[in-house]
Amino acid sequence: MKLLVIGNGAREHALVWAASKGRHSVFCAPGNAGTAGLGRNLPIDPLNALAIVSACRELGIDLVVVGPEHALAAGLVDALEAAGIRAFGPNKKAAVLESSKAIARAFSERHGIPCAQTTLFSPGTGSADFFRWLDAQQGRRIVLKKSGLAAGKGVMESDDPAELRAFGEAVLAADGLLAEEFLIGQELSVFALCTEGGYRLLDPAADHKKALVGDQGANTGGMGAVSPLPFATKELMARIDREIVGPTFKGMAAESLAYRGILFFGVMATADGPRLLEYNVRMGDPETQSLLPRLENDLGELCFEVSAGRLPVPRFSSRVSCGVVIAAPGYPISYPRGLPVEIRDAGPELALGKPEAGFCTMPGDSAACALLFQAATGRDPDGGLRTGGGRCFTAVGLGQDWAAAQANAYGLASHVHFEGAWYRTDIGAKIYGK
Repeated sequence: MKLLVIGNGAREHALVWAASKGRHSVFCAPGNAGTAGLGRNLPIDPLNALAIVSACRELGIDLVVVGPEHALAAGLVDALEAAGIRAFGPNKKAAVLESSKAIARAFSERHGIPCAQTTLFSPGTGSADFFRWLDAQQGRRIVLKKSGLAAGKGVMESDDPAELRAFGEAVLAADGLLAEEFLIGQELSVFALCTEGGYRLLDPAADHKKALVGDQGANTGGMGAVSPLPFATKELMARIDREIVGPTFKGMAAESLAYRGILFFGVMATADGPRLLEYNVRMGDPETQSLLPRLENDLGELCFEVSAGRLPVPRFSSRVSCGVVIAAPGYPISYPRGLPVEIRDAGPELALGKPEAGFCTMPGDSAACALLFQAATGRDPDGGLRTGGGRCFTAVGLGQDWAAAQANAYGLASHVHFEGAWYRTDIGAKIYGK
């Protein structure tokens, strides 16, 4: 099968890696230096639907898997379907569940899905109402969210009125603003393969959104992820399915939002039960990098089956996975691009984008225990590797237990060198009680 992955992040590198294990011919548009080591990159903008359709016809692509939310929101799947090309992902109408948090929250309220108490303020004219509302909160901790797409960074959580006012005013200049109650609990990412006929849950994961150790600092697109989750018991997952996932798909069917792909549920497990935080209409980043190394199915076949309207049973190994994001200096505020990268003493093929060329600290484990996924990386004319974004790499450690997975992840991360490189040192520690 010929499979085209859309995007250039570490998520897309993980998708290309997993698909290439199934001996499929894999292409990536535009891809990065990592995906180039596993398949063929196509220099096409993900928002250029006409060029993507043309490339699919020319190359005889059997399936397109769309990674980035911006391409989905712009209607790439609509263009592919109109051209008779199979796609794994939602059309523009269904993608609104992610591209507009305001619409998504109204949807969840219509269908009785438990979520945080929310007040919506409209762009421009809503500023005065927001300021009055904020003054009445008397210093309570509040979560503010930009309604539109924000690459995972359009969220402010604070009890500082001045900080909240500045964030809200900036958002309302051009977009809607959601003000939500601050929920206390354990956050998890729940994924469901879906078609018009139903859904199947994947193993959950947990993202780490705050920049600094101890869940401090600014919100980011995600500084790491772990899977499986010891607190995600069968009872909790059954309740999430019953109260959030099931009603969501029932509501989507009623409102003609069904699609063939994956739906992500950001969930907070509180003392009063699970609460929906957000929807994403694609796989998460960095959760994908931690989930796919545990997937036992052929990813290409799994996605093709879903695109054909069938629902295969996803199977995951019992191994623990820990993914650590290595970021550029200054991320998530402002950061340089094009920094030269050295990957020292961790396998000669890692710099060529072959994640399995890492190392293993577990004697007797035949499977690769350390995987390095690249994000937006590029090559110099002489072949040198350079950064291209804020979150530059994800080092994923696998192990039969948490200690081994953590050791493998951080062991590999220590071999990636560029000026100002940094990462959180506590990914998964709170979840596993370490």
